[in-house]
Amino acid sequence: MTIQNFKLFRDKCYINGEWIEANSKDTILVNNPATLKEIGTVPKCGKEETKKAIDAANAAWPKWKSTSAKERSIILRKWFDLIISNKEELAQIMTIEQGKPINESRGEIVYGASFIEWFAEEAKRVYGDTIPDPLTDRRIVVLKQPVGVVASITPWNFPNAMITRKCAPALAVGCPVVIKPASQTPYSALALAALAEEAGFPKGTLNVITGKASEIGDELATNPIVRKLSFTGSTEIGKVLMAKCAGTVKKVSMELGGHAPFIVFDDANIDDAVIGAMQSKFRNTGQTCVCANRVYVQEKVYEEFCEKFVEAVSKMKVGDGLDEDVTSGPLIDENSLNKVEEHVQDAVQMGAKVAIGGSKHSLGMNFYQPTILTDVTPQAKITFEETFGPVAPVYKFKDEKEVIDLANNSPYGLASYFYSRDIGRVWRVAEALEYGMVGVNTGLTSKAEAPFGGIKESGLGREGSKYGIDDFIEIKYVNMSGLDK
Repeated sequence: MTIQNFKLFRDKCYINGEWIEANSKDTILVNNPATLKEIGTVPKCGKEETKKAIDAANAAWPKWKSTSAKERSIILRKWFDLIISNKEELAQIMTIEQGKPINESRGEIVYGASFIEWFAEEAKRVYGDTIPDPLTDRRIVVLKQPVGVVASITPWNFPNAMITRKCAPALAVGCPVVIKPASQTPYSALALAALAEEAGFPKGTLNVITGKASEIGDELATNPIVRKLSFTGSTEIGKVLMAKCAGTVKKVSMELGGHAPFIVFDDANIDDAVIGAMQSKFRNTGQTCVCANRVYVQEKVYEEFCEKFVEAVSKMKVGDGLDEDVTSGPLIDENSLNKVEEHVQDAVQMGAKVAIGGSKHSLGMNFYQPTILTDVTPQAKITFEETFGPVAPVYKFKDEKEVIDLANNSPYGLASYFYSRDIGRVWRVAEALEYGMVGVNTGLTSKAEAPFGGIKESGLGREGSKYGIDDFIEIKYVNMSGLDK
């Protein structure tokens, strides 16, 4: 079956409840990263179409925000149910356009849907406050109200979940959304829009626009009607968008780059640590912002860990993600492949040893061998630059203080991981690591119930959990007087 035969395949933008082409009729070509073959095209929209989407969202806002929380919850729940019932087709679409193994795609669909399920419930739990006033004839009332039109700019590495994670809380509190998906993976976003339409979201409440990233992003960031921008992507682009948002003093959420340390102490369960390292490093071919980028292993268990890590990596199967047995798919494009090659070659020139992998895969195209580098030096680019590929550099350390200093020596502060069975050390290290998320004896931390986000140059705000809804709310203070008359 080709992607065009899928029920949820859409090759037009969704604005104000209509499926439209670009005004210019121009299109963007979308390729399968595993085969480099053309999948199809989507509209190449720009500033004018973006304005139209923003205006549609703004027109829909009064009615949507006045809809009761329970009514919004019911529509969100229906959207969730439709996603789950169409899980297989959504996963197939994702693997074709993004490349990740089909089982990972299935997992992402369920994971992405979990945010809709969670915020469908949280919609009914946006509570205000009544605060005692120092004057007896008055009361202080705190109201929580939707911020307004929300712009969401999402990346290619998680083309389903990055949308639901942002849009579910916005829609739950009464904000309409304009979504700009990555040009490499637009079909997952458009499929979600098709299901949202079926779920019964009013026209203009949810809009998806594809096209010129610079034009669309600039309009979303500078248009005064947009009151909140949520972005997931590189730190460099995030800084540009933040600067542009400053002109209209928008609220922003930024989920930016990471450079996660993965620490294995000598009291750790080494087998468990290897499993965690595999989960963290090689999921989505290493193309996640929370991937383990630096693996620090204490001297006493260094050789044991490396041996078992290499053995685990040797069992990985690289190939087209549609193959059920494949555990590692292609990199998203040639630029990503070149960066991985550059980092490996640089590390080797600096003295690192290739324990396994270390070169392009025999499949060619955008495939790279799952790679482990040992004896990596601190001067190597891979030590301080995000690789975004299937390469695990392993470093040796002496003691707790040294590894905490090494781990924190980064402008990034998104995710971190460590393995230890010493309860005192667990608490000390968890509190000492300068990261928004810490995984203790696990390589997987993200879930709808937990606040996802970073510190330092890894971002602002949180997604998921009870905290994730706050980014889409304005707090209004009402001072009520004359209550004693």
